[in-house]
Amino acid sequence: MPYKRFLGYEKGEDGQPVVNEDEAAVVRLIYRLFLEGKTPAGIVKYLESLNIPSPGGCSKWSKTTVDSILTNEKYKGDALLQKKFTVDFLQKKMKSNEGEVPQYYVEGSHPAIIVPDEWDQVQAEFARRKQLDRAYSGKNVLSTKLVCADCGGYYGQKVWHSTDQYRRVIWQCNSKFENEKKCGTPALDADTIQAMFIKAYNRLMQNQKQVIEDCELMRRSLTDFAAIDAEIARQLEETEVVAELVKAAVKENASTVQSQEEYLKKYNSLSKRYEDAVGVLENLKAERTLRQQQSKSISLFIRTLKKNPLILDKWDDTIWTVMVEKGIVHRDGSVKFVFYNGTEIEVGVK
Repeated sequence: MPYKRFLGYEKGEDGQPVVNEDEAAVVRLIYRLFLEGKTPAGIVKYLESLNIPSPGGCSKWSKTTVDSILTNEKYKGDALLQKKFTVDFLQKKMKSNEGEVPQYYVEGSHPAIIVPDEWDQVQAEFARRKQLDRAYSGKNVLSTKLVCADCGGYYGQKVWHSTDQYRRVIWQCNSKFENEKKCGTPALDADTIQAMFIKAYNRLMQNQKQVIEDCELMRRSLTDFAAIDAEIARQLEETEVVAELVKAAVKENASTVQSQEEYLKKYNSLSKRYEDAVGVLENLKAERTLRQQQSKSISLFIRTLKKNPLILDKWDDTIWTVMVEKGIVHRDGSVKFVFYNGTEIEVGVK
């Protein structure tokens, strides 16, 4: 571990990493700010405003450094070995490992600074922001999570009467006046949205036990890979068989005089059969990977449910971030909150 430039750890007397509590507090702050909605660039500005030195001891931070801290598994106590390897021992040149040599993942290799579930929540939020069809601004934790029921577009923050005593900050559909028929969904203020979410959260937690049981059932269904693994094996065998048929056809054509028109017809048919089999195989593998990811997300949601308070009496940025996929605003002002396990709870304005 490069201790001089690795925030939060120092070399112990036995040569193993130990937590530097002063630096660890900064690491925990970075994770908290991210789950409260800030972007890495926003976190950089915040740290610099507090005059907190970077891992290298500089007054300036970089977005790359914050990204690295937020995605490095070492902060949850694990270690991925051989991320880089030496390609020239004489000149000591290193290269990022892109599969050239084996990598080894070691869980609990050293003391954690970030709770593993919090680390996983940060990775999930990174993935969510990456999948957005627009850049994530990080100006407000409600950004990119409120959706207009009429057009499907995002709600954005707007200021009414910005220059007079009636100044008011509201949330409104960004595309409200862009379409031929303007959206009929209303503007809502942040306090109203937050109060509605608290109601939805408390309703969810009233049935915490049942929600957890439903999630466990869903997770077991997702991880029952017997049928899909059998189909993957069948398609893999199909690709191998067809590949051999193609080789045989090519070899026969090279050694035996035959109609090239018939040969090309046979070759093209086999090639199409092979491509179709490969396409089906890739889709099956992608589906299996997606199910694994969904299972992991549900497991994380279950652990989050168990750790969170049963009753929420005030707004919490982090709970909003880690539990809600989106809030759909309807014309009557009600909001349907969609939680990450798929549960939907609709709350009216009153």
